[in-house]
Amino acid sequence: MAAGEQQAVHRPGSYKQQNKAHKSGRHRGRGAQERENKGRVSAKVLSKKLKKDLRKVDRRHKANQIRRQRKDAVLTEKRSLGSKDGPPHLVVVVPLHAEVVTSSILKLVQSNESTVLHEDDAKNGKFALVSPKMKQRWCYVQANKDDLHSLLDLAKVADTLLFVVDPQEGWDSYGDYCLSCLFAQGLPSFALAVQGMNDIPIKKRNDTKKHLSKVMEKRFPDAKLCHVDTAQEAALLLRQISTQKQRHLAFRERRSYMLAHRVTFQPSDESSLVGTLKVSGYVRGQELNVNRLIHIVGHGDFEMSQIDAPPDPYPLNPRVHKTKKGQDVEMAQDEPGHCAEMEEDVKVLMKADPSVKESLQSEVVPDPMEGEQTWPTEEELKEAEDSLKVKVQKKVPKGTSTYQAAWILDDEESGEEDGEDNDYDDDDMDDDDQEDAMDEAVSEEEEGSAEEPEEESETVTIPDSTRDDKYDENLDEAEEEQMLEKYKLQRQDEMFPDEVDTPRDQLARVRFQKYRGLKSFRTSPWDPKENLPRDYARIFQFLDFFRTRKRIFRELEQEEYEGAMVGWYVTVHITGVPVSVLEHFKQGEPLVLYSLLPHEQKMSVVNMLVRRHAGNTEPVQAKEEMIFHCGFRRFRAAPLYSQHTSADKHKSERFLRLDAAVVVTVYAPITFPTASVLMFKQRANGMHDLIATGSLLSVDPDRIIIKRVVLSGHPFKIMRKTAVVRYMFFNREDVLWFKPVEMRTKWGRRGHIKEPLGTHGHMKCHFDGQLKSQDTVLMNLYKRVYPKWIYDPYVPPPVTWVKSEVQLEPAEVEME
Repeated sequence: MAAGEQQAVHRPGSYKQQNKAHKSGRHRGRGAQERENKGRVSAKVLSKKLKKDLRKVDRRHKANQIRRQRKDAVLTEKRSLGSKDGPPHLVVVVPLHAEVVTSSILKLVQSNESTVLHEDDAKNGKFALVSPKMKQRWCYVQANKDDLHSLLDLAKVADTLLFVVDPQEGWDSYGDYCLSCLFAQGLPSFALAVQGMNDIPIKKRNDTKKHLSKVMEKRFPDAKLCHVDTAQEAALLLRQISTQKQRHLAFRERRSYMLAHRVTFQPSDESSLVGTLKVSGYVRGQELNVNRLIHIVGHGDFEMSQIDAPPDPYPLNPRVHKTKKGQDVEMAQDEPGHCAEMEEDVKVLMKADPSVKESLQSEVVPDPMEGEQTWPTEEELKEAEDSLKVKVQKKVPKGTSTYQAAWILDDEESGEEDGEDNDYDDDDMDDDDQEDAMDEAVSEEEEGSAEEPEEESETVTIPDSTRDDKYDENLDEAEEEQMLEKYKLQRQDEMFPDEVDTPRDQLARVRFQKYRGLKSFRTSPWDPKENLPRDYARIFQFLDFFRTRKRIFRELEQEEYEGAMVGWYVTVHITGVPVSVLEHFKQGEPLVLYSLLPHEQKMSVVNMLVRRHAGNTEPVQAKEEMIFHCGFRRFRAAPLYSQHTSADKHKSERFLRLDAAVVVTVYAPITFPTASVLMFKQRANGMHDLIATGSLLSVDPDRIIIKRVVLSGHPFKIMRKTAVVRYMFFNREDVLWFKPVEMRTKWGRRGHIKEPLGTHGHMKCHFDGQLKSQDTVLMNLYKRVYPKWIYDPYVPPPVTWVKSEVQLEPAEVEME
């Protein structure tokens, strides 16, 4: 470039980018804003909860305060249990082996010099210990190991379970079975004791201790095993029981409960079958309100009329009085045997108020005329006739909704539908299954052979020790065949889920008239109030169950009681109780009372989440009668099984799954979670087998349980995107009826029916791709199912459980 030449200056054009100028001086800090506002606060800030930011020292102090409060709460609870202000420490002695003798351990516990012994019922192993020196009271109850119901009922109210194990084996098969039930129900505080270790030779004692510790680690990994062979060791065990931390059970934290110590019956009529039951015991858990309902475990719900306060039979500091000679003598009414003198000092605490107390109504009485209408006028009849002339183009089964009939194109009248709009009887689930005939045969033969013992299943390989003539004496061949059929049906359902054969002796549109097709099981709508059964008119339903539970729990915390406080010894007057309750108590069975929360006496649809117990692999069909232990309740019901998903529709299961959690749905009284659930199945000989364990999920009648039926067909001729399918239907009318329903194949193709071919059920179908010759064409049909109403609060006592050595594994069943 030449030196004298001037360089040209670039001038920006009209499209030059214009950046936003910085607004200097417009930004205000927090201090400037506060000075400008002069203390004024906006309405949005006032409506929100202000979070106060604490300094580091304040946060540390707050954490220390919370920690100290929790520690004080634990110490207060520990000190109140067994003290003069709380109920006696209830200890339930549970032997876990057939050769364990608990009487010797209890004698060592009673021999403590610093305690005063009160024998309540020596025959059943009930006694109380009072230690003025330690300022503690204990009440010992020996559980009947042969009665599973008594053991579970005592565990519902026990403060501590004292497990007594064998020094050689620890526990036997029945002891392990009891532990499984106790762990599933909820285990309170426990202690482990063993006696007889000194009787083992010294050379074998160390090996025995090592073996026993390995056995203990399976169930109690961190527990300490106490040796009780001397009175000194018994005193150490007593101190450990008193000072250990208490474990809480969720279903009894918000309810008051008690174990009956004395029971009397006052008949209310000449028949002496029903009357007032007076139950005396210590109030535990929460305060007892006379206006609430009371539940007697195993017998049902009842009303309370009065609560009395008799003298405490096990006082920590017995009252004394001076005689003429100046000698101190304990008053006679403090001894439990002098009931007549105790009645003189009875004080009435509360009487029920009829205007406030809860009602015993558990079901809604449906009004058959509630849905009836008045006779229509002439104008309404004329309008109805005009609308029928315009709108009616087809006839559908009675009870079919508009969107349910949208895919029905057939104009023929199905006369078989008359009277079936309300036909939702108890066999809705099973009337469409292949195994109906088998189920009826099973029920008939079970009634005929109820007295014979049950062998669960047949095994392929029999040990040499059982190959003798006596083995087949008690074998029920019919029962073996029924169990084999159940195993085959279970395997068939696993291999071909929900597939059924189309009947050839009747029309498919009649056979599956209650089913419908869905475009998508997940997203297609389903009205939860559509075509409900008659049993739904008898139950109660919440608008929002969990919101109601939260409100009731909040009201319980704020409620001020005027009745019996925790730790008081009271006598509860329960009205309308049958005399059989007293007879059960006289036979040595424990009597356990639980107070009910509001609405817990009402019937509804209860959903429980369970998982199969590892020790049982027997097939369990839906709607088969089971025994439930739900929280403090015990009842019989026929459940439905469905998948546990977060969708609004849930697919039903024909069998209780072995490998996944399943939701169980039954008609039962309302219970607020959290509560444990145990499922038992009763054998023909009276034994109860633990089938599944879990917890209470919700109380929701609107939970939609959908049963799926899969019809299968086979491609006969395959073209590019069309195919001729046969064996799904067997007449032309069924093909036209199910034409709007979408089809799929096992290899992922989707399609629909184009037209029928001939009169034998062949049809031309169009798919989104070419089919394979080995593919199978499927059609999904759905209907909603409901549980059976066979709720029964009475459960017969079980026979002593014995492990079944004959077990048929599912893998050993050969499919035909």
